[in-house]
Order: sequence, then C-alpha cells, then structure tokens
Amino acid sequence: MRGPGLMRRIRLPRTRRGWRRAYQVVVVLTVLALAPATWLNTSAGPRMRTVAAAPHAPVAVVFGAGLWDGEPSPYLADRLDAAAQLYRRGTVRAILVTGDNSRDDYDEPGAMRGYLEHHGVPARRIVGDQAGFDTWDSCSRAHRIFGVDRAVLVSQDFHIRRALALCAAAGIDAYGVGVAAPRDVTWAYGGVREIFAAGKAAADAALRPDPHFLGPREKGLAAAVR
Repeated sequence: MRGPGLMRRIRLPRTRRGWRRAYQVVVVLTVLALAPATWLNTSAGPRMRTVAAAPHAPVAVVFGAGLWDGEPSPYLADRLDAAAQLYRRGTVRAILVTGDNSRDDYDEPGAMRGYLEHHGVPARRIVGDQAGFDTWDSCSRAHRIFGVDRAVLVSQDFHIRRALALCAAAGIDAYGVGVAAPRDVTWAYGGVREIFAAGKAAADAALRPDPHFLGPREKGLAAAVR
C-alpha cells in the first residue's frame, strides 16, 4: 500500500503561481535534455553530403550496424554500398571498416571486408578496426591508432551527425554521407536511440576518454591509401 503514501508526498501546486513555476521547471529540464541533440544537429549539419557531392579524402570510415547470421544487416549493407560507390568514384582511396569483434563468433569488420571485396573493392584498399565498440571508440581509434586526419564518414542519416561530432572531437576533419533508411521500426528505434545517445556523445566530446582498447599504431591504412 505504498501508492497513497507516495501520492501524499507529491504535492501538486495549488496556486496559479505554483503551476507557472512548475511549468518553467519542466521547460528548463526539457531544454537541458534536448541540448545535446541540438548540439549534434547544429555542429554537424554543414558537414553533411551525398555520395555524389562528398569531397575527396584519403579514407572512408564505415561504422558497424550489426550482423544477421554472420552477414551484414540490411542497414550495414547500405552503408557498405555507399562506401563502395565512394571508392569507385575515386572520392576515397581506401576504406576503414570499424566494428565489434569482441567474440570469436562475431566478426563485424571481417564481414564488412568480405562484403566490400565481393562488391569490387580490392582487399588491399580495405582495413579493419576490430575494436570499434561504439561511435566514440571508432572515431578515437581511427585517429589515434590508424592515423586518420581527414575522412568521409558513412552511416545512416539518423546516426551520421553523432559520428561527425565525435570524429571532430577526436581530431578528424570529416564530412558525412548519411545513407537513406526505410522508415521502418529499425529507423524509428534508431531515431529515438539517438536522442539518448546524444548525452553520452556530448560527454565523450568534452572528456575525450580513451577507447576501450588502444594498442600500438597501425600502419596498414597508410599503405592502403598509397
């Protein structure tokens, strides 16, 4: 019977002034909650491009989006298709695929590499980051481990702004290709998730923590872009 006691402790405003103050508090809290998402949209918006309009860069960075039975999910396949187009157009010289390989039976970068090779990208032009466990880790490792200073980022339109903001914080001069996504349940979930992920992104951009794994500097990407 905790409900009545709880209701007695929550006192609703009894005056017009009280209701006005309560409204002001709700507005302030709402603004604070949405501030990180607003920051992402305003900071990354000018850096959005299409595949056809993306500027030349040494490398495209493709973020993982899950596997289905060991193969790239439809969303991930769309990202990889866009990256392959960037390579074929001569916009980029190499592709860095970054994702989760924390288990022997789950190799996201390996599946991404295989997909790109199957779609005509030479193996020597593809480099995998096995420890891109989240967007910040992928951006930070791209710069600190793989030496990426300038890149075209590839992800879905609901995620690309966060990727752009975080890669900028990590030290990468980047433009983003936001791949169109069908307005399905996954798209809706992704959009809602971005609202909450924006808070973590703002903290990562401000604090710039080390990724989960660092390790020595990798030289494979430097060779791939030659």
